[in-house]
Amino acid sequence: MEPQLKALATLLFLQLLTFTFSKQTYIIHMNHHNKPQHFTNHHHWYLSTLQSLPTATSSSLLYTYTTAYHGFAASLSPSAASTLRKHRSVIGVYEDDLYTLHTTRTPEFLGLDSEIFAEKIGGIFAEKTGGRWDVIIGVLDTGVWPESRSFDDAGMSEVPVRWKGECESRVDFEPSLCNRKLIGARSFSKGYRMAIGSHRNRTKEAESPRDVDGHGTHTASTAAGAHVANASLLGYASGVARGMAMNARVAAYKVCWKIGCFSSDILAGMERAIDDGVDVLSMSLGGGSGPYYRDTIAIGAFTAVEKGIFVSCSAGNSGPQRGSLANVAPWIMTVGAGTLDRDFPAYINFSKRRRFVGVSLYSGKGMGKKPVGVYYNTEGSGLGHFCLPGSLDPELVRGKVVFCDRGVNARVEKGAVVRDAGGVGMILANTEASGEELVADSHLIPAVAVGKKIGDVIREILMSELRPTAELSFGGTVLNVRPSPVVAAFSSRGPNLVTPEILKPDVIGPGVNILAAWSEAVGPTGLDSDSRKTQYNIMSGTSMSCPHISGLAALIKAANPDWSPSAIKSALMTTAYTRDNTKSRLRDAAGGKFSHPWAHGSGHVDPLRAISPGLVYDLSGKDYIAFLCSLDYSIDHIQAIVKHPNVTCSKKFSNPGQLNYPSFSVLFRKSSVVRYTRELTNVGSAGSVYNVSVSAPRTVKVTVKPTKLVFKKVGDKRRYTVTFVSKKEMDQMGGRSSFGSISWNNAQHQVTSPVAFAWTGL
Repeated sequence: MEPQLKALATLLFLQLLTFTFSKQTYIIHMNHHNKPQHFTNHHHWYLSTLQSLPTATSSSLLYTYTTAYHGFAASLSPSAASTLRKHRSVIGVYEDDLYTLHTTRTPEFLGLDSEIFAEKIGGIFAEKTGGRWDVIIGVLDTGVWPESRSFDDAGMSEVPVRWKGECESRVDFEPSLCNRKLIGARSFSKGYRMAIGSHRNRTKEAESPRDVDGHGTHTASTAAGAHVANASLLGYASGVARGMAMNARVAAYKVCWKIGCFSSDILAGMERAIDDGVDVLSMSLGGGSGPYYRDTIAIGAFTAVEKGIFVSCSAGNSGPQRGSLANVAPWIMTVGAGTLDRDFPAYINFSKRRRFVGVSLYSGKGMGKKPVGVYYNTEGSGLGHFCLPGSLDPELVRGKVVFCDRGVNARVEKGAVVRDAGGVGMILANTEASGEELVADSHLIPAVAVGKKIGDVIREILMSELRPTAELSFGGTVLNVRPSPVVAAFSSRGPNLVTPEILKPDVIGPGVNILAAWSEAVGPTGLDSDSRKTQYNIMSGTSMSCPHISGLAALIKAANPDWSPSAIKSALMTTAYTRDNTKSRLRDAAGGKFSHPWAHGSGHVDPLRAISPGLVYDLSGKDYIAFLCSLDYSIDHIQAIVKHPNVTCSKKFSNPGQLNYPSFSVLFRKSSVVRYTRELTNVGSAGSVYNVSVSAPRTVKVTVKPTKLVFKKVGDKRRYTVTFVSKKEMDQMGGRSSFGSISWNNAQHQVTSPVAFAWTGL
């Protein structure tokens, strides 16, 4: 199902459950530091607070949060929640939010398999780590399939003694399934159980870390899967499968279930992961955007980052819609998706005269070489052309190829609908929403996906010819596709609607047609009717790009164990590239035009350069607090995020864009002048000198002072100030946007920051 429709359907389902059951889950934010002394701990205090309510009992308390959040989750009636809001130590009471999942060749495409990278990174690791890997990636997702070869621990050293995690013992999951690679596996289901109530048997999910969806196994192995030869999806993308950081450890936290991921469970998983001792948190999930004090992921991530944990999150799959981003807090790495240089071509031969090229991962016997009739359902309710369940008449479809428009329901479900109606094949055509983006699927019947332009040509044929016929054929795997990367049309876009002064997304990474490990409890399409089993699957989404960046962050962390999460983020952002393998500017699959930073952020990650960025933009918790103070949040709301006693706004930025961020977002509102100051830290070599280079639209004058930065030794910090002046009046530019860049360069390094300009007039 397309993400917007899936979210709506789930929301309606949950509203029905809320109507059916008198209680639901609430997250209660407490003034943590108001705990009366006679309570031995916060758990007892929260329990006592609950038991003071007429309709609550000790079993009403689902989770107690002390690290990622200050407060608790409880099963309450609406009236009890209303009473709690009046409690003097309660800052806020919020309904449990539902988050959604943002659903090999990538190491080679990223340069991780090159001799240059191996030599460079090998030398760094030998010098700084003694060859021992202690980096741990915590993956919050749908769990893990521990039997996968991607979690083989051959050749790995003993688990770090600092690790405090564990493997749960459940009916279908034994602690012995964990090893030196997969060092932890936990599940969090209290919010999920409360939401489904007596309907829990609908999902048939075991409440254990075992992954029966596939998504969690796919993301975990992408981040840190072991080297596996001869991996493929039913013959497609055959070769070596491996994660970005093959030697990193994995800890799986199951917080997502078939109906979604509940914020109460996510918070519990984040809290446990932080306390267990992970170094990187990878979360391919998210919801809508809103103030940070209401954003579960942002609140938990703040604590993680303050404790030195790098947090990587997917940007969302709501592109190319403008302002569609999730997970935009500046302390989070927000990851969009791009394509690989690998494709899976498939062909449509129309009436033996016209040939069209699309993509497919179909792996069955095919439909033969005899052309058959083509059916396009344009009648009925107006949605028949989407091939929704029940929309196809078997009398009209039997023995034919069916033309289906992309949208509304899942791409693979359309194929199942066609099959069940007696169709022998499917042409799946994009509409305006998806443009020319092509996503390959492992369909149950012969099926070919095509872009909007080809789709429009075929639509014209079907509407104008009396009895068109077609045959479908499949071309396997093709490498070195040009141009690539291309920004995926589904990848969510800026501007950042929560804080427009912070440019998001941060970067893009591989997120289209990604091969990684899979759960053997589900077929490659994820449909109940798909009985096929495969150890590896090909998937697309920012869910897939996020763990790529999580794994790369683990590589940088292993090479530079003393770097802060913001330094690692800066290294990945300022070294990203914005030109494809044809040396042209990155393009956008949504329309085929050149991309821009609201779509690709700083650009596509480049691991080789990120290992040694030369300079970084560093940040501390105090900087983020000053940023939050600049948003004019109340002290209670700021404390909800930072969880410090006696938080004050003694340091406050005049503009949120003053945060020492590796990118710039310049808003011309009432003033035509915006001035920002940044600070760079030398992580390269002593005696380094950098000169500035500026790219700006003709409508803006950009002045940088000084134009040269001299670093005498490693660790030196130097500041510079940028003044942006709009050359046009606001009434001439209102609502427009433009882009540029600021780069500090020497012979060894180019430290580049994208700049987004917007004339808002607000």
